[in-house]
Amino acid sequence: MKFDNAYIPGPLMWSSPFIRWQRAAADLNSLDMAAQVTRDALDAREFDRERVGQLIYGTTVPQRGSFYAGPLVAARSGLPNVGGPTISQACATSVACVAQAAAQAQLNAGEVQLVVTSDRVSNGPLMIYPSSSAMGGGPNTENWVLDNFVCDPWTGESMVHTAEATARDGGFTREQCDELTLLRFNQYQHALADDRRIQRRYMQPILVPGRKTEVRLEEDDGVSPYSVDGLRGLRPSLPGGVTTPGTQTHPADGTAGLVVSGLDEARALAAGEGVSRLLSAGFCRAEKGRMPKAPALAAQRALASAGVSIDEVKVVVTHNPFAVNDLWFAKALGFPLEKMNPYGCSLIYGHPQGPTGMRGIVELVHALREQGGGVGLFTGCAAGDMGAALLLRVE
Repeated sequence: MKFDNAYIPGPLMWSSPFIRWQRAAADLNSLDMAAQVTRDALDAREFDRERVGQLIYGTTVPQRGSFYAGPLVAARSGLPNVGGPTISQACATSVACVAQAAAQAQLNAGEVQLVVTSDRVSNGPLMIYPSSSAMGGGPNTENWVLDNFVCDPWTGESMVHTAEATARDGGFTREQCDELTLLRFNQYQHALADDRRIQRRYMQPILVPGRKTEVRLEEDDGVSPYSVDGLRGLRPSLPGGVTTPGTQTHPADGTAGLVVSGLDEARALAAGEGVSRLLSAGFCRAEKGRMPKAPALAAQRALASAGVSIDEVKVVVTHNPFAVNDLWFAKALGFPLEKMNPYGCSLIYGHPQGPTGMRGIVELVHALREQGGGVGLFTGCAAGDMGAALLLRVE
C-alpha cells in the first residue's frame, strides 16, 4: 500500500502516558480519555478545528458508549460536526487507522484527517451472548480481555505459546531475551533524561476525575525496574520456555493521536517544524501460531511497496509484546538491535492495544528528528498472527 501525498505535520502528534492496568486509569472510560487528551492536545497546539474533515477512531476493547465511538469522541473533542469510521484490528489498529487516513488524504485533496486511538485494558467487559439451545436460554459468557489473552480460538493456544514457538524456530535463548529487555529498558531511560525532555515534546497528560480533586497523570506508570539479577530470578511463563514475565509486556491504558493531510496543508499546519511523509503501509499474516514473526513480514511488504531497502532505514520502532519479536526481526532483516526503539517500546512501558502503535509512530518521528531526518519504520504484531508496518520519511 503506497502513498503519494500523505503527510503528518510536525507538531500535530501526541500520546498520553501509558498506565499499567488496574492502576490510576482503571475506571476511566477510554472514550472519555480519548476526548480529553485529544481536546487538550489540539488546544495546546492552537489547532484550527475547522480544518478537520474526518475523525478516524481506533479502539479494541468495548466501552460503555462504544456504539457511538467515533462521532462521540469527535463531539467531545470540540468537533461536533465531524464524523468518521471506527476501526478495530487488535494491536494493528493504529497502523490500520493511519493507512485509512493516508488514503483519505489522497482522495480528498485539502481535507485534514484526525486520527485518535484509545483503549482501557483494565476492567474489560464481561460479554453475555444469548444461547437459545441452552437450558432456559442460559447465556454463554466471555471475559473480553482475559479470555482472548489466554487463547486464540483458531490455534487453541495463548500468545505466549507463539513466542516460544518462534524462539525455537530462531534458536533464541533465555539469556538473549533477558539481554534484549535490558537494552530496551536502558533506551527507555534515555527518554527520561533531562527531566523527560524527549517525552515532554509529545506526551499529553491524562486527567482522571476524583471525588474531590482531579488526578493528573503526566508520565508512564507501572514500568518495572529491570536488572540482570531481577530478570535472571524469574521463572519461565511456560515450563522450559525462554519467555518470563520480565521479557513480555504488561497490559496498560492510554490514548494517542495525530493529523494526516496532503503536503500543502501539512506544511501550513507544521508552522516551520517540518513534516513527515508517509511512504507505505504493509499488513501480513505469519504462519499459524508464530505471531512474533509477523512484524518482519509486514515490514518487508511495506518496504517493497515503497521501493525502499532496509539499508535505507535509519530507525526502526517496534511493538514487541515479547523480546522474541525483536530478536526475530533482527535475524530476518539483518537490522541491528541497537538501532531499534531508541526511546524504549511497548515491551517496557506497556501495551494498551489500540494506541500502542500510535505511540510508536510518534516516537519514531521524534527519534528521526533528533537524528536529522531520514527514513523510519514502525512495525508490530497483532492477534491472529498478524503484523502491520508503516514506513515514513521525516523531511
